[in-house]
Amino acid sequence: MGKEGTLSEGVLKKIILSYTYVAIWIFLSFTVIVYNKYILDRKMYDWPFPISLTMIHMGFCSSLAYILVNVIKLVEPVQMTRDVYLKSVVPIGLLYSLSLWLSNSAYIYLSVSFIQMLKALMPVAVYSIGVLLKKEGFKGDTMTNMLSISFGVAIAAYGEAKFNSWGVMLQLGAVCFEATRLVLIQILLTSKGITFNPITSLYYVAPCCFAFLSIPWILVEFPKLRDTSSFHFDYFTFGLNSLCAFALNLAVFLLVGKTSALTMNVAGVVKDWLLIAFSWSVIKDTVTLINLFGYLIAFLGVAYYNHAKLQALKAKEAEKKAVQVDDESGKLLEDKSAEKSARKNESSD
Repeated sequence: MGKEGTLSEGVLKKIILSYTYVAIWIFLSFTVIVYNKYILDRKMYDWPFPISLTMIHMGFCSSLAYILVNVIKLVEPVQMTRDVYLKSVVPIGLLYSLSLWLSNSAYIYLSVSFIQMLKALMPVAVYSIGVLLKKEGFKGDTMTNMLSISFGVAIAAYGEAKFNSWGVMLQLGAVCFEATRLVLIQILLTSKGITFNPITSLYYVAPCCFAFLSIPWILVEFPKLRDTSSFHFDYFTFGLNSLCAFALNLAVFLLVGKTSALTMNVAGVVKDWLLIAFSWSVIKDTVTLINLFGYLIAFLGVAYYNHAKLQALKAKEAEKKAVQVDDESGKLLEDKSAEKSARKNESSD
């Protein structure tokens, strides 16, 4: 009885801890998205400089990641050569900088709710680019599912009250760059046995992003900022915004490390619906029934895709275990036959 009580207490503790990590991640992810919208939107804080905002984030995250890796030594740096860094990390840094630049730019033109609906196209982009780069095999049923997600997003776009074609192009560009980055991480890093956690990822990738973003910043935003004599850097607003962005990366580290990829996907779905509700009720963005119907179709497609991927991973793991059991059984039989032959030799002697 006592043992059962202790076990249930342990399980309860784990469940509470998992829900706490999920709640922290949802809160921080939610906060960063709404905070970025608040800063960039012309009707709110009115600071429409997405490259500058992204550079502030990258500079802040680079500095904190350096302190955590080299001073506090919270995590170990990844061992890699200069050649691997230039050929693998730098291209990923370029794609990440483009993805962040375009996604932050979209907040100027689109509502938070509609951006979340467009982000449902991420599995479609990842799968399509994976097939193009021969990382994924083409499957008819998966492609049908991808088309259903695209169809749902198209309906949501048709029902958007404040549709802006430039904003949609920016967000779709961000999705494409992010999807390419995710596929290239598998090709350039994972295949070489190099894995990053969110802190080491920022440590290596954030400085690259900062360097790449400085080029369009000098050409596009620096002249405008220089001519805006009324602007004074708001240390509290931008400092807190950057701290939230960094804390979100730590929360990802906790959520993935302490729970599972499935938990992350479910938490992402909850966050998206909460953002849509917040966008409609607090920011007063218009969310139509056609919007919601289209997003529901896309959401069901994404949910099915995640379920199928999880089942495939489980099947792979089961196959690996079966192979291991077969190997061990074979070894055991070999040992037994060796023992028998040794005994026969002894008896003949």
